[in-house]
Amino acid sequence: MVTRKHPRFSVSLSSTLEHKNHFRHAGSVRNLSVKGCRVDSIVSPFTGMQIAMQLHIPGEAQPIMIDNATVRWSGSAGIGLEFLTIAPLHQDRLNRMIQQLQPKTVS
Repeated sequence: MVTRKHPRFSVSLSSTLEHKNHFRHAGSVRNLSVKGCRVDSIVSPFTGMQIAMQLHIPGEAQPIMIDNATVRWSGSAGIGLEFLTIAPLHQDRLNRMIQQLQPKTVS
């Protein structure tokens, strides 16, 4: 069993994955945390590959930009990404989105 440092939440978001000048493909983000995600995509990058990612949020004009993510795994279940570099503005947006996904506690 995999123990995660940050909880992941089920989502259905569109994304764009980019690797230098080699490819630019759409993907569907299926789960998301503050430090990573699982993406369904037609590309099968190799483990360790560094990519950039745009996370398209419904109702927002600009995507959340992940400047650098590394592929932790790739296979029939999709692509597992760890976010390495995110500009502070985009990190704040991602943090707010994650906070909205967390279950609300009733007092």
